[in-house]
Amino acid sequence: MQATIYNQTGKEAGTIELPEGVFGAKWNGDLVHQVVVSEQANMRTPIAHVKDRGEVRGGGKKPWNQKGTGQARHGSRRSPIWVGGGVTHGPRNDKIYTKKINKKMKAAALYSILSEKWKKGEVLFVDDIKTSAMKTKEAKEILTSISTIEGYSQLITKRKNAALFAMGAKNKEMEKSFSNIKSITVGELRNITPVQVLQYKYLVISRPEESVKFMAEKAK
Repeated sequence: MQATIYNQTGKEAGTIELPEGVFGAKWNGDLVHQVVVSEQANMRTPIAHVKDRGEVRGGGKKPWNQKGTGQARHGSRRSPIWVGGGVTHGPRNDKIYTKKINKKMKAAALYSILSEKWKKGEVLFVDDIKTSAMKTKEAKEILTSISTIEGYSQLITKRKNAALFAMGAKNKEMEKSFSNIKSITVGELRNITPVQVLQYKYLVISRPEESVKFMAEKAK
């Protein structure tokens, strides 16, 4: 499997051999779904919170006698069927939603997604992406240049979740330069997750030789 490497001006700069284990994996929808749901659960921060009948104020005394009043029997004003009483099965901020994901499962799901994106022509390899200063103007120029590559025109036209730029190492200049372009997210390749990759139309991989080697070693 060979892929073309481009420079940040949109010109061809060479080719790279892609590992089958990373970009030639079979699509496994069940595994991808399981990993994505688990990741989303792990990112969840419970905020909504209600009190149960043991936490609301009052209700220490029985409202009225058990018998002889002609009314239904009640033992506490804190009962969920009373106005101002506790809530049954309501949202709680102490509920734990986290789920365990095995490393091999997460890696296999990521490679399945990368392979599918590669087949659809949504993975772009750029030899090196850098700016001389932290300027949105330079970031736009880079984006405009690589959007001229056949099949990647939506990099510049898509208003939301256009591309995830996966850098070989942390690059604060790139992150700052692209921070005002809301359709683009810049991050480190080693930190990309299945959920992230699925959120964006394109995946742009910088320094492909190092990046592909890193992913191939992780796939072993």
